[in-house]
Amino acid sequence: MKKFLNQVDQMLTESLAGFATAHRELVQVQFEPTFVSRKQKAQNKVVLISGGGSGHEPLHAGYVGKGMLDAACPGQVFTSPTPDQMLAAAEAVHADKGVLFIVKNYAGDVMNFEMAAEMLPFEHATVLTSDDCAVVNSTYTSGRRGVAGTVIVEKCVGSLAESGADLAACKALGDKINLRTSSIGVALTSCTVPAAGRPTFDITEAEIEMGVGIHGEPGRRREAMRVADAIVTDIVAAIVHDIEAKKLPGAGDILLLVNGLGATPLMELYLIYHAAAEQLTAKGYQVTRSLVGNYTTAIDMAGASITVCLLDQEILKHWDSPVHTAGLRWGC
Repeated sequence: MKKFLNQVDQMLTESLAGFATAHRELVQVQFEPTFVSRKQKAQNKVVLISGGGSGHEPLHAGYVGKGMLDAACPGQVFTSPTPDQMLAAAEAVHADKGVLFIVKNYAGDVMNFEMAAEMLPFEHATVLTSDDCAVVNSTYTSGRRGVAGTVIVEKCVGSLAESGADLAACKALGDKINLRTSSIGVALTSCTVPAAGRPTFDITEAEIEMGVGIHGEPGRRREAMRVADAIVTDIVAAIVHDIEAKKLPGAGDILLLVNGLGATPLMELYLIYHAAAEQLTAKGYQVTRSLVGNYTTAIDMAGASITVCLLDQEILKHWDSPVHTAGLRWGC
């Protein structure tokens, strides 16, 4: 293993210290228990708190700021944060209108956020993201996994919360976006967890893992490497099948997110986007909004995911609203 680190058990602390210093105008970090929060505490609004294992940067700490999260609770690499982190974060950022937890569907995350919610002394609710349509029930999960679609939930619900909406409205929007969002990832290589010191799984130069999870969990199948268009064809077909099976209204305009898993060059991500956009257009969808880059990573995995969100006027409005975070910034 060759990585920039000093001591493995200090990697997260040193990384968060660097993150907070680099973005000192936006965020601050608290240790023991660990959480990242906005530099300027919000007033009189529903606060959004998310979190999960580290290794998915910029998710979640990179989305703390105006227009998105009020706080993020990072665990060790691929390890759920603890309930005391969520409680400390909620107490620090609570702004008198309740707390909304946004939680990816992984067993440890769900359990620990539920434990924290039970101990909260103020109004709260949870949005559980489960946009990965590659597999149902896999390592770490009961049901579908929460992956890159979580970014869309955090962005749009963050906008709604900034507008002064109440807790019920914020949860309803988050649940709606999750229902209207589908993702699938593909890996060319494994990731390497620093504490393990070796790749999470073995894969040859001639193979890909179709439907891989963001922790290196197994996907739909191991298959032979093919040209990019063929890989994208299978992903788009599976996503469209998932979307159409839900029979949702307004299935024309979409947000297309092509997300890198950590070690894939932007040249390749844009090539994937080009193929996906063409194929979705041919199937009758209109790509109204786009996002390409590294937004929900898997440490150093070479690979990418494709996410499609069916837009309506409410989602579109909040996607377009101003945001100022380390990981996303526009309209500011």
